[in-house]
Amino acid sequence: MATESRHLSVYIDRPVGEVYAFVADPANLPRWAPGLGSSVVQMDDNWFVETPEGRVRVTFAPKNEYGVLDHEVLTPSGATVYVPLRAIASGTGCEVVFTLRRSPGMTDAEFDRDAALVNGDLALLKTVLEDA
Repeated sequence: MATESRHLSVYIDRPVGEVYAFVADPANLPRWAPGLGSSVVQMDDNWFVETPEGRVRVTFAPKNEYGVLDHEVLTPSGATVYVPLRAIASGTGCEVVFTLRRSPGMTDAEFDRDAALVNGDLALLKTVLEDA
């Protein structure tokens, strides 16, 4: 059975390479995705984010020239959440596309709430990068 998903996006009036470099650096997560967590620390080759539910490990896709910013989040419960994220060139700027997947058992209200949170994060990312 296929998982329901939504593609949420924002246009950012900055070069795709600049957007990619900013988003690919886990240290920047609190600046544009504060809902994920308040602080980020690197230990050895791993990045950890302090969240209201506890510490999570975030692992981004290896650096690449295609704008792939996919990442995995290992939750305190041991579940792994795969997050598809892309920066796609569009003229002199770029589009950032986040694929939100519905978790098993998630209600419509919870899915809508998560979509609103992601849209807020994408709007903040736009503001942070365009005001830089």
